[in-house]
Amino acid sequence: MNMNQRESIALITGASAGIGLELTRKLLSEDWQVVALNRSDFPDEDMIIQKAVKSGRLRIYKTADLADFGSLKKSLEEIKSSEQRIDVLFNNAGGSFPELRYSKQGREQHYELLTVVPYIILMELKELIKNSSLKTVINTSSSALKFTKEFNIEILERPKTFRKLIGPYATSKLALSLWTQAIGPQLAKEGIKIRSVDPGSNNTLRKGKNSGLPLYVKPLMKLFFAPPTHGADKLYEGALGEHRNETGVFLLKGQVADLKFTDQARHVLERIHAIYEREFLQ
Repeated sequence: MNMNQRESIALITGASAGIGLELTRKLLSEDWQVVALNRSDFPDEDMIIQKAVKSGRLRIYKTADLADFGSLKKSLEEIKSSEQRIDVLFNNAGGSFPELRYSKQGREQHYELLTVVPYIILMELKELIKNSSLKTVINTSSSALKFTKEFNIEILERPKTFRKLIGPYATSKLALSLWTQAIGPQLAKEGIKIRSVDPGSNNTLRKGKNSGLPLYVKPLMKLFFAPPTHGADKLYEGALGEHRNETGVFLLKGQVADLKFTDQARHVLERIHAIYEREFLQ
């Protein structure tokens, strides 16, 4: 790949565990600098991580809750005042919840964290992305979106029912990929490329954490799902692989895939932008 990776800088949200941690390790091993926006701490015993922190190649910004706009704004202001550029933004932070929850702003938690927050981070860090050479944004999506049978943005914000994994989680990931598609042409005018990427099936179970996975999925995950390094590789390929010059696309198993409900993509984008202007910027 014809680029000076030593000078490349990636920002990764949710970099301290699972796929985000493995992506951080991978990029550091290839002489990238990594800016991490995390809620949790990195493992103390990870010498690669701790050495990178001491050298300044890994710079950590903490937030109490990415889905709390007040906390998020403070962290993003710190990044904007300290960093010079971002070559690749990996909007990776996420997770699934075991029951219906609402954010501090009053919207369903999956939707806020997985759909709205990545847009806010993109908008707030866009100038840093424009200052770079790669000018790339990767939104971590999910193949779970294919289970969505109906799509309504109003219900997504305040659902009346809840199902683990194939409920608000899947629909929020679909909404993420839809606004990614809708905003592609707009960002292209500024030289920025954006894609949503399914990292595949990864075993991201963590001890002591009550995940939003159905009971039958957990043993399957332990037995058959790939380690998080697999997901990290998929995100890396999504950023720098064969589709690096495409924008607005959804990558599934490394290939461009169709999305459902694309007729609503523009509406999703407009709705999220209105939240950004009305609630975050005010």
